[in-house]
Amino acid sequence: MVKFAHLADCHLGSWREEDLQRLNFESFKRAIDICIQERVNFILISGDLFDSAYPPIEILKDAFTEFRKIKEAKIPVYLIAGSHDFSASGKTFLDVLERAGFCKNVENFDIVLDEGKEKIKLKPIINEGIAIFGYGGKKSGMELEDLKKIYFDSVYPFTILMLHTTIKDVVGNIPMAYIEKDKLPLANYYAFGHIHQIFEKEETNSVFVYPGPIFPNNFQELADLNYGSFQLVEANGGKIKMQNVKIKIKEVVYVEVEVENALTATEKTIKELDKKNLKDKIVLLKLKGTIKQGKTGDINFEEIESFVKKKEAHAFLRNISSLRIQETEMKLDKNLDNIEKLEETIMEEYAERNPADLNKFLPQLVNALSIEKLEDEKEVIFHNRLMSEIKKIFDIGYL
Repeated sequence: MVKFAHLADCHLGSWREEDLQRLNFESFKRAIDICIQERVNFILISGDLFDSAYPPIEILKDAFTEFRKIKEAKIPVYLIAGSHDFSASGKTFLDVLERAGFCKNVENFDIVLDEGKEKIKLKPIINEGIAIFGYGGKKSGMELEDLKKIYFDSVYPFTILMLHTTIKDVVGNIPMAYIEKDKLPLANYYAFGHIHQIFEKEETNSVFVYPGPIFPNNFQELADLNYGSFQLVEANGGKIKMQNVKIKIKEVVYVEVEVENALTATEKTIKELDKKNLKDKIVLLKLKGTIKQGKTGDINFEEIESFVKKKEAHAFLRNISSLRIQETEMKLDKNLDNIEKLEETIMEEYAERNPADLNKFLPQLVNALSIEKLEDEKEVIFHNRLMSEIKKIFDIGYL
């Protein structure tokens, strides 16, 4: 029997919020500790170990510490690049990890011609009699056409194919590029990455697995998944036993508030938040609905965030993408046929509905922003010319 771990989409360094970036790395660290405790024979990382091909130095230092632990535990790590840590130049920090002896990039292939058509022959890494093949992901799904050309030239008792891509089964009706499973070479275990959801499907003697991200990568993923996860797999001959392991670092509290009156939305939101135990939780606040009175600026987000901090939340994220302002019909003179007069009327209507000191600059700003780029004018010159006009409007020496 062989036991291995399947990780994907770690995205180390992705979160801008410091608290969530730390949780992201803590989840990765926890996954590695579990792998060592479980004494897995090897670890697979199916792309997007880092969130970019050139991650920040602090992220690299922390990652090296974890990979050193894995090496000291004598556990091989096999990985491929993902769409985030892929580089068109072919040079990424995955190469640095490999040269340090911490891992092996299994993407290895030859380009061959078969009856005049180009094909990609993958070459395996062999561990414990298991053949591990891999082909990395690329930006914008550019790997999909290549995947239609890949093949193996030999048959092995147990085969793993590592890919960072999208198969039709996980996208459903979403208009997204994908590859059909039957276009792929036959393998026992398909170790996928790229789609941030947990997916397991068995067909005949094959299993297709997305283990989920090591840590949710945005607001909606935190709301949907709550935690990161990875896959523990036992292969005994042709039999496969799987366990999706949840990495529960912090609990998530999701609060959704319907807003119609922006003038009372702050108080209403705080009342809803006060019903929850927020201490040491990741707090997700979603405001939705159509504002019929007031405007978004009337919602005091600083007061809301201050309240959440007083409740000792670990982290706080808000989402207002589903919040709309009720459209009001502008009363325009139907006889207006002069475009300048029409613009003037629209600005007057806007200023009346949205009083602000900056409104007095609107006519000048509209004129300045209507400046067109001259033929053969360099972008930087056009930009400087536009900025110069805006500086004059606000009477400032810099912008």
